[in-house]
Amino acid sequence: MKSYLIKDTTKEEREQIVADSIGNISGYCDGCSAGLAEMYQDYIDGKRELREINMSFSARYVKGGQRPEKGGCGYA
Repeated sequence: MKSYLIKDTTKEEREQIVADSIGNISGYCDGCSAGLAEMYQDYIDGKRELREINMSFSARYVKGGQRPEKGGCGYA
């Protein structure tokens, strides 16, 4: 498995990694891809690793209280 770390990739490779992961980022057809491409721009530019971006996204989601409440043997 090839490394996705910034130190092991070029900017062009990082652009391709993001494009392969989220689909056609140049088309922005449904409006959603634009937001995802923007979210990963720091990775493409070599500023933050994928892990950091994904963790910050997850932290905001949980912090915002949008996580489902746990019930007895699953989610309520």
